[in-house]
Amino acid sequence: MNYKNITLSIYDNAKTLIGALIIAVLIRSLLFQPFYIPSSSMEPTLLVGDRIFVSKYTYGYSKHSFPFSPSITNKRFFSKQPQRGDLVVFKTPADNRTDYIKRLIGMPGDTIQFIDGDIFINKKKILREEVENKTIIRCGNFLLETNTYIETLPNGLKHIVAYKKKGSLQNSKMFKVPKNHYFLLGDNRDCSKDSRYLDSVGYVNNINLVGEAKIIFFSNDTNISNLLKFWNINKSFRVERTFKAL
Repeated sequence: MNYKNITLSIYDNAKTLIGALIIAVLIRSLLFQPFYIPSSSMEPTLLVGDRIFVSKYTYGYSKHSFPFSPSITNKRFFSKQPQRGDLVVFKTPADNRTDYIKRLIGMPGDTIQFIDGDIFINKKKILREEVENKTIIRCGNFLLETNTYIETLPNGLKHIVAYKKKGSLQNSKMFKVPKNHYFLLGDNRDCSKDSRYLDSVGYVNNINLVGEAKIIFFSNDTNISNLLKFWNINKSFRVERTFKAL
């Protein structure tokens, strides 16, 4: 047995593996990172079971761009201002570890308030138009009867949101977005823990931005198929959502 050849083979394989891991970490940290949608807080835009690619370079880079958020700096490099209406992945301020995805509604310095069920940004009501769309939306293990609307933000961006038909949030305090922070809401307005909850999410610091959701690359309905219902896997695929731009 040629131990020298075996040693060289192990060394070459290890070098290849380490090189591949480094490339994978760089791609994940600097370019695109896959994420799984585990909750219904962004329905009807994002469904439980969607897998998305998130652009890591859209807003520049911070410690949260890298695995495990190493405490190497509290600065952001190549920073770019996010736009109102972006689908933003961020680390929750409560623990700086958990990834959330919400829609950016308020910019630094903005005031946000719900009045009689409408959203006001800087005391101007956000226009919304009711549409005939899916009226049953998930909220955890429950189903909600909802009204769906197309909202138009001040910069002209339009998106679909859902509000409960009964018991929807009507009024809130006025939120004042601090400097270098953002106010984010779930599109499933009555089933989302977001910036309205100051004790758990609240205003999101610029440093906590991870990236912008760009595309759904795969989706399957976990209610139809999961590890306990593997025989339904073919029925669970949402083919129409594959490679859907966001």
